[in-house]
Amino acid sequence: MHILIVYSHPKPDSLTASVAKTLASAIESSPGTHTAEIADLASEGFDPRFTQRDIAVQLGQSAQLPEIAAEQRRIDRADALVLVYPVYWWAFPALLKGWIDRVFMNGWAYDDRSTPGEVKKLLSLPVHTIAIGGADERTYARHGYFGAMKLQINQGIFDYCGARVLTSELMYESDPLGGLEAVKALVPRICGQA
Repeated sequence: MHILIVYSHPKPDSLTASVAKTLASAIESSPGTHTAEIADLASEGFDPRFTQRDIAVQLGQSAQLPEIAAEQRRIDRADALVLVYPVYWWAFPALLKGWIDRVFMNGWAYDDRSTPGEVKKLLSLPVHTIAIGGADERTYARHGYFGAMKLQINQGIFDYCGARVLTSELMYESDPLGGLEAVKALVPRICGQA
Protein backbone atom coordinates (compact mmCIF):
# COMPACT_ATOMS: atom_id res chain seq x y z
CA MET A 1 0.00 0.00 0.00
CA HIS A 2 1.02 3.58 -0.60
CA ILE A 3 0.09 5.89 2.29
CA LEU A 4 -0.06 9.68 1.96
CA ILE A 5 0.63 11.44 5.26
CA VAL A 6 -0.34 15.11 5.22
CA TYR A 7 0.71 17.28 8.12
CA SER A 8 0.59 20.92 9.01
CA HIS A 9 2.92 22.63 11.47
CA PRO A 10 5.23 25.60 10.95
CA LYS A 11 8.08 24.13 13.05
CA PRO A 12 10.06 21.29 11.43
CA ASP A 13 11.02 19.95 14.88
CA SER A 14 7.46 19.94 16.27
CA LEU A 15 5.72 16.96 17.84
CA THR A 16 3.40 16.99 14.82
CA ALA A 17 6.37 16.57 12.45
CA SER A 18 7.80 13.87 14.70
CA VAL A 19 4.51 11.94 14.64
CA ALA A 20 4.32 12.16 10.83
CA LYS A 21 7.93 11.02 10.38
CA THR A 22 7.62 8.24 12.98
CA LEU A 23 4.49 6.99 11.24
CA ALA A 24 6.14 7.06 7.80
CA SER A 25 9.15 5.15 9.08
CA ALA A 26 6.95 2.57 10.84
CA ILE A 27 4.87 2.07 7.69
CA GLU A 28 7.93 1.53 5.50
CA SER A 29 9.48 -0.93 7.96
CA SER A 30 6.27 -2.90 8.49
CA PRO A 31 5.77 -6.32 6.87
CA GLY A 32 4.83 -6.05 3.21
CA THR A 33 5.74 -3.60 0.49
CA HIS A 34 4.29 -0.45 1.99
CA THR A 35 5.44 3.04 1.09
CA ALA A 36 4.76 6.37 2.73
CA GLU A 37 4.80 9.85 1.24
CA ILE A 38 4.89 12.87 3.52
CA ALA A 39 3.24 16.11 2.47
CA ASP A 40 4.60 18.81 4.80
CA LEU A 41 2.26 21.64 3.85
CA ALA A 42 4.28 24.33 5.66
CA SER A 43 7.69 23.52 4.19
CA GLU A 44 6.16 22.95 0.75
CA GLY A 45 4.65 26.44 0.88
CA PHE A 46 1.08 25.35 0.14
CA ASP A 47 -1.17 28.42 -0.24
CA PRO A 48 -4.34 27.80 1.80
CA ARG A 49 -6.22 30.87 0.54
CA PHE A 50 -9.47 30.02 -1.23
CA THR A 51 -9.65 32.74 -3.89
CA GLN A 52 -11.90 33.83 -6.73
CA ARG A 53 -9.97 31.45 -8.99
CA ASP A 54 -10.93 28.55 -6.69
CA ILE A 55 -14.56 29.66 -6.73
CA ALA A 56 -14.54 29.64 -10.54
CA VAL A 57 -13.22 26.06 -10.48
CA GLN A 58 -15.78 25.09 -7.83
CA LEU A 59 -18.58 26.42 -10.04
CA GLY A 60 -17.25 24.62 -13.14
CA GLN A 61 -16.37 27.93 -14.84
CA SER A 62 -12.62 27.33 -14.99
CA ALA A 63 -10.14 24.47 -15.29
CA GLN A 64 -8.52 23.15 -12.14
CA LEU A 65 -5.45 25.06 -10.99
CA PRO A 66 -2.19 23.14 -11.62
CA GLU A 67 -1.06 23.21 -7.97
CA ILE A 68 -4.41 21.80 -6.82
CA ALA A 69 -4.48 19.17 -9.58
CA ALA A 70 -1.04 18.03 -8.34
CA GLU A 71 -2.40 17.60 -4.80
CA GLN A 72 -5.39 15.67 -6.12
CA ARG A 73 -3.06 13.36 -8.06
CA ARG A 74 -1.11 12.78 -4.83
CA ILE A 75 -4.30 11.57 -3.17
CA ASP A 76 -5.32 9.54 -6.24
CA ARG A 77 -1.99 7.65 -6.04
CA ALA A 78 -2.53 6.84 -2.36
CA ASP A 79 -4.23 3.75 -0.99
CA ALA A 80 -4.93 5.62 2.27
CA LEU A 81 -4.72 9.18 3.57
CA VAL A 82 -3.46 10.11 7.04
CA LEU A 83 -3.84 13.62 8.43
CA VAL A 84 -1.57 14.61 11.33
CA TYR A 85 -2.21 17.97 12.92
CA PRO A 86 -2.07 20.02 16.11
CA VAL A 87 -5.42 21.09 17.48
CA TYR A 88 -5.91 24.85 17.12
CA TRP A 89 -9.15 26.20 18.58
CA TRP A 90 -10.64 22.68 18.57
CA ALA A 91 -10.06 22.15 14.85
CA PHE A 92 -7.41 21.89 12.13
CA PRO A 93 -4.79 24.60 11.71
CA ALA A 94 -5.77 27.07 8.98
CA LEU A 95 -3.13 25.67 6.61
CA LEU A 96 -4.63 22.16 6.71
CA LYS A 97 -8.19 23.47 6.53
CA GLY A 98 -7.20 25.54 3.49
CA TRP A 99 -5.67 22.45 1.88
CA ILE A 100 -8.97 20.62 2.33
CA ASP A 101 -10.98 23.62 1.11
CA ARG A 102 -8.92 23.89 -2.06
CA VAL A 103 -8.18 20.23 -2.83
CA PHE A 104 -11.49 18.55 -1.98
CA MET A 105 -13.25 20.36 -4.81
CA ASN A 106 -16.64 19.97 -6.37
CA GLY A 107 -16.21 17.66 -9.36
CA TRP A 108 -13.24 15.80 -7.85
CA ALA A 109 -14.17 14.90 -4.23
CA TYR A 110 -17.93 15.13 -4.75
CA ASP A 111 -20.28 16.40 -7.44
CA ASP A 112 -23.38 18.43 -6.82
CA ARG A 113 -23.62 19.90 -10.32
CA SER A 114 -24.54 17.03 -12.62
CA THR A 115 -27.41 15.34 -10.79
CA PRO A 116 -29.95 16.32 -8.17
CA GLY A 117 -28.27 15.86 -4.80
CA GLU A 118 -24.63 15.20 -4.25
CA VAL A 119 -22.50 12.37 -5.64
CA LYS A 120 -19.75 11.13 -3.32
CA LYS A 121 -16.58 10.51 -5.33
CA LEU A 122 -13.98 9.37 -2.78
CA LEU A 123 -15.65 6.08 -1.88
CA SER A 124 -12.43 4.06 -2.05
CA LEU A 125 -10.31 6.41 0.11
CA PRO A 126 -9.67 5.19 3.68
CA VAL A 127 -8.77 8.08 5.99
CA HIS A 128 -7.02 8.16 9.35
CA THR A 129 -6.67 11.28 11.51
CA ILE A 130 -4.19 11.91 14.30
CA ALA A 131 -4.85 15.09 16.26
CA ILE A 132 -2.35 16.38 18.80
CA GLY A 133 -3.97 18.28 21.65
CA GLY A 134 -2.33 20.73 24.00
CA ALA A 135 -4.90 20.19 26.75
CA ASP A 136 -5.07 17.03 28.82
CA GLU A 137 -7.43 14.10 28.32
CA ARG A 138 -9.77 15.20 31.12
CA THR A 139 -10.30 18.61 29.51
CA TYR A 140 -11.25 17.04 26.17
CA ALA A 141 -13.56 14.54 27.86
CA ARG A 142 -15.20 17.08 30.18
CA HIS A 143 -16.15 19.40 27.32
CA GLY A 144 -16.73 16.78 24.61
CA TYR A 145 -14.21 18.47 22.33
CA PHE A 146 -12.90 15.35 20.60
CA GLY A 147 -16.41 14.13 19.83
CA ALA A 148 -17.22 17.53 18.32
CA MET A 149 -14.03 17.47 16.27
CA LYS A 150 -14.81 13.99 14.94
CA LEU A 151 -18.33 15.06 13.96
CA GLN A 152 -16.99 18.10 12.10
CA ILE A 153 -14.14 16.26 10.37
CA ASN A 154 -15.36 12.70 9.90
CA GLN A 155 -18.91 13.52 8.88
CA GLY A 156 -18.72 17.14 7.79
CA ILE A 157 -15.78 16.65 5.44
CA PHE A 158 -15.00 13.04 4.65
CA ASP A 159 -18.46 11.46 4.79
CA TYR A 160 -19.70 14.23 2.49
CA CYS A 161 -17.14 13.02 -0.08
CA GLY A 162 -17.72 9.31 0.60
CA ALA A 163 -14.31 8.69 2.20
CA ARG A 164 -14.33 6.36 5.21
CA VAL A 165 -12.57 7.54 8.36
CA LEU A 166 -11.23 4.32 9.86
CA THR A 167 -9.22 5.83 12.70
CA SER A 168 -9.57 9.07 14.65
CA GLU A 169 -6.88 9.37 17.30
CA LEU A 170 -6.18 12.13 19.78
CA MET A 171 -2.79 12.20 21.44
CA TYR A 172 -1.64 14.69 24.02
CA GLU A 173 1.47 16.85 24.12
CA SER A 174 1.83 15.87 27.78
CA ASP A 175 2.65 12.26 26.76
CA PRO A 176 4.74 12.46 23.57
CA LEU A 177 6.55 9.12 24.05
CA GLY A 178 3.37 7.20 24.78
CA GLY A 179 1.76 8.97 21.84
CA LEU A 180 4.54 7.94 19.47
CA GLU A 181 4.20 4.32 20.58
CA ALA A 182 0.43 4.54 20.03
CA VAL A 183 1.08 5.91 16.53
CA LYS A 184 3.31 2.93 15.70
CA ALA A 185 0.53 0.63 16.91
CA LEU A 186 -1.80 2.14 14.26
CA VAL A 187 0.36 0.92 11.36
CA PRO A 188 -1.38 -2.46 10.84
CA ARG A 189 -4.75 -0.73 10.64
CA ILE A 190 -3.46 2.01 8.32
CA CYS A 191 -1.84 -0.60 6.06
CA GLY A 192 -5.04 -2.67 5.96
CA GLN A 193 -3.60 -5.53 7.99
CA ALA A 194 -5.99 -5.32 10.96
